[in-house]
Amino acid sequence: MLTVALPKGRIAEQTLDIFGEIFQSSFRFEGRELILHREGFRFLDVRNQDVPTYVEHGVADIGVVGLDVITEKELDIIRLLDMRLGKCKVAIGIRNEDELDWSRPNIKVATKMVNITKNYFATKAIGVEVVKLYGSIELAPLVGLADAIVDIVETGNTMRENGLKVAEVIMDSSAHLIANQNSYYSKKEEIFRLYEKIKMVVENGNQ
Repeated sequence: MLTVALPKGRIAEQTLDIFGEIFQSSFRFEGRELILHREGFRFLDVRNQDVPTYVEHGVADIGVVGLDVITEKELDIIRLLDMRLGKCKVAIGIRNEDELDWSRPNIKVATKMVNITKNYFATKAIGVEVVKLYGSIELAPLVGLADAIVDIVETGNTMRENGLKVAEVIMDSSAHLIANQNSYYSKKEEIFRLYEKIKMVVENGNQ
């Protein structure tokens, strides 16, 4: 049996639709259930940020999670496939009236993506002071808590509605299929069979 960790929300539903197409049956978590058994698979419904942790520790053999989370967590997992779901960008946001000044010695940035932020600013050879926030990140530049934010951007509407603009895109992100290192070798045939089926559905859906 393969155990699959799925992020809650929209990507989970889209991923379950893919499995439904593969096995021609309905895959859905009912109510508040967190574990779903179907067709020889066990699905776990977990927070997006926790998917790579479940996979790295071997509680789940494979998982589906955004590239931004994989990059931020810097965990020891195998990336198998870009599923082309949940496409978004990780971007730097600043107030509409501001400009991003790379000549400054340092900049204060509010974000929940600490590693991505530090690594990116290091490539620009500029010091960064990170203020870690978990929600309403757009508020930080408006009240003087930070000079800028680093956050997920899908349409950009949330930034625009709060008087912010995208100053620079750090990376593109979408949901990826990942695997536990040990599972990849001990259950390689099962994982590869599933990988091929998922890949076929993903490619057909993007033609």
